[in-house]
Amino acid sequence: QLQLVESGGDLVQPGGSLRLSCAGSGFTLDHYDIGWFRQAPGKVREDVACITTNNGRTNYADSVLGRFTISRDNAKGTVDLQMNILKPEDTAVYFCAMSEIVQKYGSTWCRANPGSFGQGTQVTVSS
Repeated sequence: QLQLVESGGDLVQPGGSLRLSCAGSGFTLDHYDIGWFRQAPGKVREDVACITTNNGRTNYADSVLGRFTISRDNAKGTVDLQMNILKPEDTAVYFCAMSEIVQKYGSTWCRANPGSFGQGTQVTVSS
């Protein structure tokens, strides 16, 4: 089974930045559509951002649009999430997963393959 590994989580002050990385265990992510998802304590897991292989199309949750950027590091074969202007409400465990962009009912979101989540990385935004 293909395994994904997240890294880069940390404690950061509000307004700060972090860069998360999603890597394949023994393989590169060049040919996979990948998404980032997060789960805060007591809340359901939600999509954050995702990127396709076909044309590099991206999708972002409204809550992170303009602050977060998902991209591929072709040299490393990873999918990274640059997070800027972090807020306390961004505190969560962040997961990456193989995913797809879904357009339905007038909305667009990232849908994960539920069997592909990594173990997650903790992001805490607090002063």
